[in-house]
Amino acid sequence: MFRDGEDGSVDMSNWLLDHHGFLPLPIVITDPALGYGGGIVFAFFQRPQGSATTRTASDGSTQMIAPNLFGAMAMKTENGSKAYGGGGILHFRDDTWRYKGGVAEADFNIDFYTGGRLQPETRVAVNLAGLGSSQQVSRRIGDRELFVSAQWIYTDLDPRLKDTGQRPLFDDIDFRQVNSGIGLSLEYDSRDNPFTPSRGYFLLAQGVAYLPAIGSDLTFQTYRAYGYGHWPLGAKLVLGARADLRHAAGDVPFYRLPFIDLRGIASARYQDDSAGVLESELRWNFTSRWAGIGFLGAGRAWGTRSSFDQAYTAVSKGVGVRYQIARRIGLYVGADYAWGPEDRTVIVQMGSAWR
Repeated sequence: MFRDGEDGSVDMSNWLLDHHGFLPLPIVITDPALGYGGGIVFAFFQRPQGSATTRTASDGSTQMIAPNLFGAMAMKTENGSKAYGGGGILHFRDDTWRYKGGVAEADFNIDFYTGGRLQPETRVAVNLAGLGSSQQVSRRIGDRELFVSAQWIYTDLDPRLKDTGQRPLFDDIDFRQVNSGIGLSLEYDSRDNPFTPSRGYFLLAQGVAYLPAIGSDLTFQTYRAYGYGHWPLGAKLVLGARADLRHAAGDVPFYRLPFIDLRGIASARYQDDSAGVLESELRWNFTSRWAGIGFLGAGRAWGTRSSFDQAYTAVSKGVGVRYQIARRIGLYVGADYAWGPEDRTVIVQMGSAWR
């Protein structure tokens, strides 16, 4: 059951797809914003009977249609942060429709550096406790690789400062609890595999409006333009590149400001009205099962605190290892070791690090 019939290697394809099993993945947390800790993720894969496993893209290439994925997780860290939740990614009518959603309850103790109107930069310890939900439905446009999506994002959080003497550094809007936003996005997805791609692109343009009419305490907007691509370089090498630009406008609470999102940099370490990153990754498939990766990225956050030209450029880099744990769906798992300007982290990965 746990051996592949082709090469005899350890493989969970039959267990996951034919026996309704699950893939347990440890969560290793070394993010300095949360402290050291861990947890567990249980991933369940299910392919509806009679559904297609591949489709022919508009350029004639073959794309895998992923099985439905369900997951549940729980985690805790040494500083008292904890969370649990669940979600799923579903495909309908041979990938004409997609659903992606999840709900989580969290209680995080996290340091912010650019929240409120802090001048000069000051570290602020914050407790964020409450509920978060994200729901998205996507519809393929014709037989193209284009999707139009509608989202609803909801959070009900109670931000509390560990040091109440820092309260004057923040605006009143920073402590409103409920954020409810509806959004639209346009996606282009030509990846050959949604878990660990070796060729193709994923591009996204998204806007979300948070409005009192749909239950939000505040009125603000978030925007994102995001994309990455993979190119095979011969038989064993795959080059990847990623760009991510985020912007927020209106009465944005400090914990919803855009931030530099790179492996090796603490969550919310660099925030402002806008944030952008560029990242590259090279994967070397040195056997049919094992692969090594190296990655390098840089990002800036700018807006209220500094202009783009004056903003600090945060650089992160790292290495990782991958093992193809489920050949039938092209799923790799592994871990990355990343280091940035201040910190070093270990991240357990299922599939690609880019989502």
